[in-house]
Formats: sequence, structure tokens, C-alpha cells
Amino acid sequence: MQKEKILEALNAHWQASAAGDLDAEHDIYDDDAICDYPQSGERILGRINLQALRSHHPDKPSGFDVRRIQGEGNLWITEYTITYNGRAAYTVSIMELCNGKVVHETQYFSDPFQAPDWRSRWVRKTM
Repeated sequence: MQKEKILEALNAHWQASAAGDLDAEHDIYDDDAICDYPQSGERILGRINLQALRSHHPDKPSGFDVRRIQGEGNLWITEYTITYNGRAAYTVSIMELCNGKVVHETQYFSDPFQAPDWRSRWVRKTM
């Protein structure tokens, strides 16, 4: 699959995710896709189960911001922020594609944290 087509599919996926369009959001997944959440030790088997799990989330995101998408060939990474109940989670999605569909995704979620004062002279604040 050409890079432009993959980027188009990924952008459509993330826009559908942000809008809460579960059908369009899951078009990108192969029927037998696997999705791993390493931090909780969960593995979701199959597009149907992944969509069902996400459709039962008790909250809808109030913010969704894709920071960047980068990849080559069949491996693509998206860095984004998703906000639930006023609380942001910094997220990384690693997608492996085959024949234009995601066959494996791994997602990492991280809470923001306060930067310590001791390193302030070496850094520039971005938020």
C-alpha cells in the first residue's frame, strides 16, 4: 500500500475516533486484528471485540489531538493526546499493517506529570 494511502486511512481512522464514529473508526482493522494494552496486560482479539470494547467505554473523549504520524512500509506510529473528563492521556499507537489493514496494534497510555524544578535550566516548556 502506498504511503499516501496509508496516511489517508490513518487520518480517517483518527478523525473517526475523535468524532466517536465507531464504524468508520474500525474500518482500518483486519477481522482478525490483535490489539495489545501492555500497561494493563490486556489483549483484544478481533475487530468485532475491539469495536465492542470501545463502544462500551463509559466516557466519550472531550478532546483528541493527533500530534504526529510517522511510519514506513507496514509499521506506523501515531502519537496523540486523548482527553476524558478533563484529564489528558498521552498515547502512542503502534500499528502493523498487512494488505492495507491493521493486523496488530499496541497502545501505550501515560498520564501527564509535573516537571521537576532542578532541570528547568536545560529545558524549554511546551505546555
